[in-house]
Amino acid sequence: MRALICIDDTDNIEIKRGTGQLASLLAEEIEQKGWAKCEAVTRHQLFVHPDVPYTSHNSAMCFAAEIEPRHLEDIIAYGGEFLKRERAEGSDPGLCVAIPERITNPGWLIAFGFSAKQEVLNKDYAYGVAAELGIHLSEHGGTGDGVVGALAGTGLRLSGNDGRFRGKFTIGMPGESLTVAEIYAKTYITRVRNKEDGRFLLPDERVELGEVVKAVLIEREAVLLVNPLAEPGDQGAVWRTCSKEELKGY
Repeated sequence: MRALICIDDTDNIEIKRGTGQLASLLAEEIEQKGWAKCEAVTRHQLFVHPDVPYTSHNSAMCFAAEIEPRHLEDIIAYGGEFLKRERAEGSDPGLCVAIPERITNPGWLIAFGFSAKQEVLNKDYAYGVAAELGIHLSEHGGTGDGVVGALAGTGLRLSGNDGRFRGKFTIGMPGESLTVAEIYAKTYITRVRNKEDGRFLLPDERVELGEVVKAVLIEREAVLLVNPLAEPGDQGAVWRTCSKEELKGY
């Protein structure tokens, strides 16, 4: 059974260990217990506004998991205990656990997620949406306002068209090139796409690696976005991976 697990608002300005690190740690511990097989964590940017309390970037962290149905309640309970134990002082963490096949109106959850990218939402509304859709949503310290981001991040991951995968790929030195086929073999990336026109590259096309190699979530796949090079690079490469700055819209 597929589940989406999302957390938000677990850190403070003094604590360098961010929500992304905690999401990855939670996924790792769930796997260690034999309850699920977890996918990579995605970061979802939410609305940055003076009325929204956040530490640095206001982003929620979500991961998908194939879980044993009998362990769903174990995962929910452990997730809450994990946030209480690991959260930074002064943080307001929220936890969302959703089973996509059980969501009565997935479009509503997705709409909530995209609304949270452009307007201020409150936790009463978030709890109302979660209750209507049969989704677990809970707070684990502080004001509990992190439930808004946790629900929003779940909706954005469910959409399949929002977010950057946490972390970067170390598959070569900046300036080196790989074929698309080699990139697929070395990573969990499933598509390499021209950022300008959306064309998917062929397996034998060469891509020059930039300073950071990161994937984004597009059409439910881990996609590496590239831009054309002004002149051919290493081994005739005509594409280059997008920089972190160029990926800010994802």
